[in-house]
Amino acid sequence: MNLLRSGEAGSAALELAISHALLTRVSKGELGSTLRVYRPRATVAFGKLDRLSPGYEAAVRAAERHGYEPVLRLPGGHAAAYNAASIGIDVVWALDDPATGTHERFATEGERLAAALRGLGVDARVGEVPGEYCPGAYSVNARGRVKLIGTAQRLVRGAALLGASVVVGDGASIRAVLRDVYAALEFDWDESTAGALDEEVADVTLEAVEAAIVAAYPDLEPADLDEQTLALAHRLAPERKP
Repeated sequence: MNLLRSGEAGSAALELAISHALLTRVSKGELGSTLRVYRPRATVAFGKLDRLSPGYEAAVRAAERHGYEPVLRLPGGHAAAYNAASIGIDVVWALDDPATGTHERFATEGERLAAALRGLGVDARVGEVPGEYCPGAYSVNARGRVKLIGTAQRLVRGAALLGASVVVGDGASIRAVLRDVYAALEFDWDESTAGALDEEVADVTLEAVEAAIVAAYPDLEPADLDEQTLALAHRLAPERKP
């Protein structure tokens, strides 16, 4: 599997468009299966279901007021937030039949990421926390009470992408933006379910979390973001804007 590390892309829309471009090129056999680990901008990623809400435009404005760039998610359902003190993760597999094994991939990757966090001293578990934001059965949580990682999948012919983000710091900012975004969307949730790793383990760093995630995947081959993928991402980026 290729290992692609990338820093800030310049916009949250382009960051997600890179994910889309990788999925497209892997599905066509132009690239091999890839793990991408990157440092995102402060972002609220809205889902298709959110766009149906009468409060959607107000939610977009709320995200902007908090300094979070609103975008449209590639995979996933409801709004999720992450900040510059986060790690973004894309796992893209070349698969003959991506529709088979969807739940197994969720379970395997959830446990893999939970194990990586346990190695950092976090009481990390897989499962939905009651009242969590953007609820998911394969979320990674701390102590069964605080959501730390959300995962979502996108399937296309020939490939599957699992996207995830882990908030390492500034959990207060995440709670604040989600409070106003979800109020606009009229989505009930428990604010105490949103948090950051450094609220569980003191002094944890982005570098340590990134290293733990990368170490959880065997047989990685370092790779660069090639010009063709980046060019495709620039063409796809407008699709990610709300």
